[in-house]
Amino acid sequence: MKAMRFHEFGGSEVLRYEDVDRPVPGAGQVLVRVAATSFNPVDDHIRAGVMAEMLPITLPYVPGIDLAGTVAELGADVTGLKAGDRVVAMLPLDSAGGAAEYVLVPAESLAPAPRSTELADAAALPLTGLAAWQTVFELAELKPGQTVLVNGAGGAVGSLVVQLAVDAGAHVTAVDAPQHADRLRGYGADRVIGPLDLAAGPAAVGGRFQVVVNHVRVSPEELAQLTDYVADGGAGASTAGPIPEDPARGVRCAGLWVRSDGAQLTELVAKVDAGKIRLHVTAHRPVTELAAVHEDAGAGRLPGKTVMLAP
Repeated sequence: MKAMRFHEFGGSEVLRYEDVDRPVPGAGQVLVRVAATSFNPVDDHIRAGVMAEMLPITLPYVPGIDLAGTVAELGADVTGLKAGDRVVAMLPLDSAGGAAEYVLVPAESLAPAPRSTELADAAALPLTGLAAWQTVFELAELKPGQTVLVNGAGGAVGSLVVQLAVDAGAHVTAVDAPQHADRLRGYGADRVIGPLDLAAGPAAVGGRFQVVVNHVRVSPEELAQLTDYVADGGAGASTAGPIPEDPARGVRCAGLWVRSDGAQLTELVAKVDAGKIRLHVTAHRPVTELAAVHEDAGAGRLPGKTVMLAP
């Protein structure tokens, strides 16, 4: 079979499309015929080697953490699935493998694919959806009726955070560039505002919020300014560096290390099929162009969530 791999860390040029052996599922594993994967910024970090100490991987490595595809073969002790089932998964970060014709998946990572979307587009859901879910419900412990500020709401994770928070009954203020405004209003955000002037403080946006979620890469000094946007007793959650806590005001904060979770992914799929969350895919490209996608991402040319189609 064919797969995109890198044999050493480096720039996008280390990615090679080459012949590899088709894997065989062991106990508890499922072999999936890949329909698509998608690009996530962490893919770039893994390839460049900047996460090597935090996330040891074995080289050569097949990138592609997201997966949408069909079951090809079951390993021993796998139940509840059959050949031909449409599935999605977030693959383990340390082994990944979505940029290939076939990939081995731990059975517990799999969820049924949404029925209401094209199978390839479902590859946009797993990592970003799980990151949003775990941010909203585990880190922030969001409750109905709370006020929520989502900084970087137009991005792949931020868009899903907005939709999950709205669906949970929160009052959402979405922050991003004007080109995202109509889409964010369509997701049900109560207010959509342009980029924050952090130095102006929370009074400039109507006061503090019970939950502040940040997806924007800013300096440590600016992250510290975000703490003031969290109401007394509130929570801050960030996927882009730590927001400092303020124990004197009861402000707790947490950062995200997203993990694969088939049960949570199944709930996300149900929300997609119920029309409660929508996926925003901006481009489809063949997996053979993955090196160019990595290069475009590094240069800031990627238009948004890009799905990579398997051969």
